Amino acid sequence: MSLFQTLRSQMPAETPAQLESMDAFWTSFRQRNQTIAPVVQTVQGKIGEQKGEQDFDAIVCGGTLGIFIACALQCQGWRVAIIERNILRGREQEWNISRQELNAFLELDLLTETELETAIATIYNPARVGFNGGKELWVRDILNIGVDPVYLLEVLKQKFLGAGGTLWEQATFTQAIVYTDGVSVEFARQFDREDRVDRENILIKGKLLLDVMGHFSPIAKQARSQVQGNIKPDGICMVVGSCAKGMPERNYGDLIYSFTPIQNQCQYFWEAFPARDGRTTYMFTYVDADPQRPSFAQLMEDYLFWLPQYQDIELSQLEFKRVLFGLFPSYKNNPLQTPWDRILQVGDSSGMQSPLSFGGFGAMVRHLPRLSKGINSALQADLLTKENLRSLQPYQPNLSVTWLFQKSMSVGVNQKIESDRINYLLNVTFTAMDKLGDRVLYPFLQDVVQFIPLAQTMLAMSIADPILILKIMQQVGIPTLVDWLKHYLGLGAYSFCDLISPSLESAIGNLLPEQQYLLQSQIEAWHYGSGGDYHRNVSP
Repeated sequence: MSLFQTLRSQMPAETPAQLESMDAFWTSFRQRNQTIAPVVQTVQGKIGEQKGEQDFDAIVCGGTLGIFIACALQCQGWRVAIIERNILRGREQEWNISRQELNAFLELDLLTETELETAIATIYNPARVGFNGGKELWVRDILNIGVDPVYLLEVLKQKFLGAGGTLWEQATFTQAIVYTDGVSVEFARQFDREDRVDRENILIKGKLLLDVMGHFSPIAKQARSQVQGNIKPDGICMVVGSCAKGMPERNYGDLIYSFTPIQNQCQYFWEAFPARDGRTTYMFTYVDADPQRPSFAQLMEDYLFWLPQYQDIELSQLEFKRVLFGLFPSYKNNPLQTPWDRILQVGDSSGMQSPLSFGGFGAMVRHLPRLSKGINSALQADLLTKENLRSLQPYQPNLSVTWLFQKSMSVGVNQKIESDRINYLLNVTFTAMDKLGDRVLYPFLQDVVQFIPLAQTMLAMSIADPILILKIMQQVGIPTLVDWLKHYLGLGAYSFCDLISPSLESAIGNLLPEQQYLLQSQIEAWHYGSGGDYHRNVSP
């Protein structure tokens, strides 16, 4: 009997069905059996002539993270509607983030100081970084805040509704039709009526559609199919984990930790965070979508096998509050450039995150000030063509260069490398960054790559082990290195442009509205694309 079957009685009742469902999706995903439905159509003509007046300025599809941008826009005076497939409610599992990143909610007046403090469920310090056989590093104030999603989303939901926003829950997006002056959105809404469940189709109209439906958004799938010709991701992060009671009491977390060599063509990494109702642990690995990759059931078996050694516990001592499975695709061609007027991907659907991270909450919050400002400007000036909206999905070389890191932390299905290669590489890398100081180490641990720190790290690694660099070149391949060099040079160019951008900002007021919008968007692209938005907040 498998470990999972043995422990079923200690897990929530729905866990086996969730695991089976995830593996069915993963099997289909690897075999490229995904259907790409044509959910977006473009029609010549005006929406006012054919469909009546517009109901909203912005329509947000996907409420769990979409409530952030929807609330920001509604509070700026726009008429906003949210279409959410389920009840708009946060999950029980805490979201981990750094304190400085949370200031976006204060900056945009989405939360008061009191509300922000109430949303924080846990705080811990320090956090560990370590790889099998190497020196352990201890850092502070990185992903050390556990936010209560239930409270956070409820506060924002009530503020959104109180400001006049419109919310449809249990509503499934079905299609969008783009006109020259607007977009119509159709969705099916489910509701209880006496002793039966009814469905009705509803059509609403707006100036702009924001797709916040995540990695597997039907709109994003169609867009990738049109832009790239297929939707196969270049990389996958597979994650399994749990939040459980019965773990030893520890006041520290793990940002990234490994204690085993490569096995099953996977290098396993771990994360751990103190949580309000136990301790959360994740095991994750970087792979591709090859059909030979392991199932989530296999990954869960390995997680349960290694968990006792990782946390120094017996599995029989644990009460699993939640068991988690996740599949996070990433693409080299990111962020996704919208192929349509009046439709903009936001958050995970746009791929606006590092291929090393899971995306989600942290990536959304990081770009929230930039996006709320940019979308507000686009609506004000009616700059909603695909060319204008692409300015809000800018190329970011500091994210693109991390593809080399993801590639070097994964193993091909038939690739033969030493079992300790990845752990050794990471030990050399982090030892070099540790010697270079916090200015180099801390941004990298928050998925912010900067030109000078990266150059210093690569030089230090070359000095520490020149042979290792040659091995990496052999492992990732020449085409990947050539592509990486292009982004690395782009990172240098963006860093220079970010330095001189203050002199350009003073001229913005003298430009026409469209010119102001495009220049401001470019300045923001340089700032974020060079890692200039990074600020470290040190706790007492």
